Amino acid sequence: MSQFDGIEAVVFDVLGTLVDEPGGLHTEIAQVIPDDAAAPALLADWQRHVEEQQRLIAHGDRAYADSETIDAEAAQLVAERANIMDPAAVERLATAGQRLPAWGDSVASLDRLAARLPVIGLSNASANALWQLSSHTGLRWHRIVSGEAAGAYKPSAEVYRLAVDAVGCAPDRLLMVAAHAWDLRGAQAIGMRTAYVHRPVGDPPGDTDIFDGRFDDLSELVDRLVV
Repeated sequence: MSQFDGIEAVVFDVLGTLVDEPGGLHTEIAQVIPDDAAAPALLADWQRHVEEQQRLIAHGDRAYADSETIDAEAAQLVAERANIMDPAAVERLATAGQRLPAWGDSVASLDRLAARLPVIGLSNASANALWQLSSHTGLRWHRIVSGEAAGAYKPSAEVYRLAVDAVGCAPDRLLMVAAHAWDLRGAQAIGMRTAYVHRPVGDPPGDTDIFDGRFDDLSELVDRLVV
């Protein structure tokens, strides 16, 4: 008997789990600044801004703003600190999150799994950004869901409930897959089952985390699910 018996659909985090978000943003930043060596620090500034704004929204200290709005703010921040004056360069940078590269095993693994089980993407990225990203990477879904529909960001419970409602089954019939332990904890809190997949940019499980499975890569997880 598999630890995944009874699973009716698989829900995937997208940013970091299926696409290399930090690597993609770093590449886009490096393309528009005069000094490539400054890119890591500017990437850190970008990530810090996004995390801070999502935290303010979660605590009710800022009204909900979608990921495109927050990315545009981050792009403007980076542009100011790098002294980028070209409006077209800043505008392109603002959409960098829509051109992130998929990890090497993501597209094939998703295609293989989708022949066996419904596959749902669940992301903090806006609905438009997700469609653009799917087109750019070739990632294919039965359905893709943005936290924008709930006016919230993961790990808020209402975002995970969007996936439950989309499938129409009990939470424990859904498997949440992510490279971020914080994301899986949020899914666990509403009763979803969980699988951690290692990525070099993820948030690894802590000593007290108990997930239904832990895997070195996505293809290993799919091997387990399609037997």
